[in-house]
Amino acid sequence: MHRYPRDLSGHGATPPDPQWPGGARIAVQIVLNYEEGGENNVLHGDAASEAFLSEIVGAAPWAGIRHANMESIYEYGARAGFWRLHRMLKDLPVTVYGVATALARSPEQVAAMQDAGWEMASHGLKWIEHKDMPEDVERAAIAEAIRLHTEVTGAAPRGWYCGRSSVNTIRLAAETGQFAYVADAYADDLPYWQEYGDRDQLIVPYTLDCNDMRFATPQGFNSPEQFYDYLRATFDTLYAEGADGRPAMMSIGLHCRLVGRPGRAEALRRFIEHAQGHDGVWFATREQIADHWARVHPHVRRDCPSRMDHDTFVSRYGSIFEHSPWIAERAFDLELGPAHDTAQGLHNALARMFRSGTEEERLGVLTAHPDLAGKLANAGRLTAESTSEQAGAGLDMLTDEERQTFTRLNDEYVEKHGFPFIIAVRDHDKASILQAFHTRIDNDRETEFAEACRQVERIALHRLKDQLP
Repeated sequence: MHRYPRDLSGHGATPPDPQWPGGARIAVQIVLNYEEGGENNVLHGDAASEAFLSEIVGAAPWAGIRHANMESIYEYGARAGFWRLHRMLKDLPVTVYGVATALARSPEQVAAMQDAGWEMASHGLKWIEHKDMPEDVERAAIAEAIRLHTEVTGAAPRGWYCGRSSVNTIRLAAETGQFAYVADAYADDLPYWQEYGDRDQLIVPYTLDCNDMRFATPQGFNSPEQFYDYLRATFDTLYAEGADGRPAMMSIGLHCRLVGRPGRAEALRRFIEHAQGHDGVWFATREQIADHWARVHPHVRRDCPSRMDHDTFVSRYGSIFEHSPWIAERAFDLELGPAHDTAQGLHNALARMFRSGTEEERLGVLTAHPDLAGKLANAGRLTAESTSEQAGAGLDMLTDEERQTFTRLNDEYVEKHGFPFIIAVRDHDKASILQAFHTRIDNDRETEFAEACRQVERIALHRLKDQLP
């Protein structure tokens, strides 16, 4: 069984209405990453100095020794940058991503965050890479981050964002049962749910584009104007989409040592004024967004095709193509994943197997379909799906004259083409079915075989839509 774990479908073409409070067109969420004092440093027991997100672009870790310049850049964030941002943002709802060891080394800043009413989310135990951590080591680090965060702030964190995460991070955070949301993803403009064992975990995705970190990366922001322009363009686009019935969330990522510098802080100030100059804007913490989403869009578990065992899968979907379970049998062995847990997605997998069948196999699917309003229907021997479909088009309530017409056309069609006339009756009414009958009966067999196959696929899609979102 081949299964693909990534979800490339998400909310799809029509995302859910978040129903932001007050009918807001957009939710604006500001994150202040507090990492100063939690970064890589031999003083902290790390093997080398920090090399990430500083004014020293392209810095390399210094193994076994302290990097005085790097340390002082991080110190600027705690000593000056934080307070500049605190003065600017103290009256707005802000989420702090707090590295537990950094918070423990900054009691005055923690007090100021709490006095402002900011949300205190966990940013892990230390601001270090987790990608190579053994799973048990990372699990222990998450537990210690929660413990230390609770000890330092007086309350357990309800949000989690590691940032320099591993492939296991979200699952390990979810398994704690601690967090109202996890943010170690960048996959959407709206929150979404993921299942980990018996835990339904809400993901409130974060951002790396509306993020001042791009001042410290190649091909990033070179001036405050670029930062402001990008934030404004993002806001304006999402605000306009909200007016068209697609409200979303805008996340903004900040760092004390980066946007806390005077020139960059001015760009942030200008953007906040721009956003505040619009009606229908909900400034919120990530915790507020998570609680709102969980209330308005609670998770509902359902049977997903990609997670079914073989027998369940074939039993559930073996009749989608009329009396042809071999199609579901073969589809089960494909690389199925979350993208196939919708009607359109599973239809694609089943249709692939139908299309790749031999002509004889596909002919068998066609001949498995009953005549429209034919003898099987009269005898009550149709599948439940066919019975419902024909009844929906009024084919179970024909006059004697109409029944005779259908019988004559069915006989002529089968005599000419060698398989029943097939049409997705849910797309038609009785009159248009008869019109199609008269039109298609004169086609050559090759043309009609291809059309019948298309109609079989269309019927299958309708049937899947009865079972899946």
